[in-house]
Amino acid sequence: MTDPFVTRFDPPLGGGDGPLSGMRLAVKDNFDIAGHSTGCGNPEWAATHRPAETTAPLVETLMRLGATVVGKTQMDELAYSLMGQNARYGTPENPAAPDRMPGGSSSGSAVAVATGEAEIGLGTDTGGSVRIPASFCGLFGWRPTHGLLPAQGVVPLAQSFDVPGFMTRDGGTLTLLAELLAPEARLSEPELLRPLKFWNLAEPKSVAALSWLPGREVETLFSPKMFESLLPTFRVCQGAEVAQNFRTWIAANDPAFGPGIRERFAGAVALGPGEIATAREQRSRITEYLISVVNVRRLLILPTAPAPAPLNTVTGDEMEAYRNKALTLLSLAGHAGLPQVTVPARDRSGLPVGVSLIGPKGSDRALVRFACELAPPQRAECAGMV
Repeated sequence: MTDPFVTRFDPPLGGGDGPLSGMRLAVKDNFDIAGHSTGCGNPEWAATHRPAETTAPLVETLMRLGATVVGKTQMDELAYSLMGQNARYGTPENPAAPDRMPGGSSSGSAVAVATGEAEIGLGTDTGGSVRIPASFCGLFGWRPTHGLLPAQGVVPLAQSFDVPGFMTRDGGTLTLLAELLAPEARLSEPELLRPLKFWNLAEPKSVAALSWLPGREVETLFSPKMFESLLPTFRVCQGAEVAQNFRTWIAANDPAFGPGIRERFAGAVALGPGEIATAREQRSRITEYLISVVNVRRLLILPTAPAPAPLNTVTGDEMEAYRNKALTLLSLAGHAGLPQVTVPARDRSGLPVGVSLIGPKGSDRALVRFACELAPPQRAECAGMV
């Protein structure tokens, strides 16, 4: 079994008095910590970069609040994948479903929290890299409003989508983090909308597991054309930024990426200016529409993922079909920079599934509180425990 930690700190870093005193923090290995390598899940990246001279400001803030950093955690290569598999370093075991994928790219932070080795998992989320491992491992997860939390000292994947985010076993810890890191916000007795086009992406067992949820079903919330554009628009806009960030380094170092990662980087580098411009125009339309739909009186509620975590043996067309459905669900918040909170449930066979709330920009503190109160009481206490 692959250790969820790349590096364990003994003694832990930080700590002391503060509202997070006594809480252990597992940090994804794309955050800088002074004196340590930032490996990003790839040995060539680690070998071609010096140890960090400073610590990422968000990590510094969490330590000042009393958290102790117990280590840096495994991740998908350069954060450019979603399932938690790493061909170079191995894949951490999902403690909630050992024969299934842990989710990524923040895989190690999720597994460290789910196994009880940390109370807080710090990750990043571009296209689902906090929300998916939280859903797969039975955790609470928070993708903040874009730009709310500092991203300095974090290796970027696609800056206009990237956000730091958190995973916890219980709603109380996630609510505390939001209270400490996000400004005061209010929701005005919001109506929950269940956009059927997105619920129809989920398998029936997952939908049945979430049947207790409130919400008004809405068929016409997204036009067919806009709905169908969500995934290709995300892939092109993300890929353009990925290519800008990594093209020169890839050309100079020819890294031996694992399957899937290699093809995604090749596709990103091959994108043309016309294709990118068209996708960015469509993203602006998607964003404008989402901002008109989601507000303090109206939230979206939808499955975090289309199904429980895939089996570790799933590959090929079956894996690609799952990814496509997942990224369609996950792309909404990223397109518009909206906050999203996923809370855990279980299907009838006991496998973790997540359900998400998407709120307006800047509503993070109220959204986290509202979502965690929505979670079934037994899950609020026992999320991630098996």
